[in-house]
Amino acid sequence: MEIQQSKDSECYAAAMRMLVRREHSELELRQKLQLKGFDNALITSAIDLLIGQNYQSDERFAEDFIVMRFNQGKGPIKISAELKQRGIGCFDLSVFDWFVLAQKIRVTKYGDDLPSDYKEIAKQKRFLQSRGFGFDQINQAFSN
Repeated sequence: MEIQQSKDSECYAAAMRMLVRREHSELELRQKLQLKGFDNALITSAIDLLIGQNYQSDERFAEDFIVMRFNQGKGPIKISAELKQRGIGCFDLSVFDWFVLAQKIRVTKYGDDLPSDYKEIAKQKRFLQSRGFGFDQINQAFSN
């Protein structure tokens, strides 16, 4: 019984150390604890305890993650995909002005002047697409 309690607290402590460094989604915590060799039952009880104590919150993680990626100039498509990889199903991304961000990213990388050459336009649009912006946002970034 004492060994089980020791393992429980060890798993809980490992999860706490991860959360002290940065927010983690429940899925990220679960995967990292599994890599450390903890049993699924121990992981579930530790995560449930952390959620109950409000030390782990998927909503808080998602908010921080979205703001961080927005500040890095990532678009909503890329952010949504990254959130899904981290176990966050859906989140409201409409609070940000993605059109302004797409234009800001284009101007930062290529300057204020709009390209007249089709190849250059295509190159800049591919860049914005790789950043995770949608076609409407990309086209808006090329209008004055």
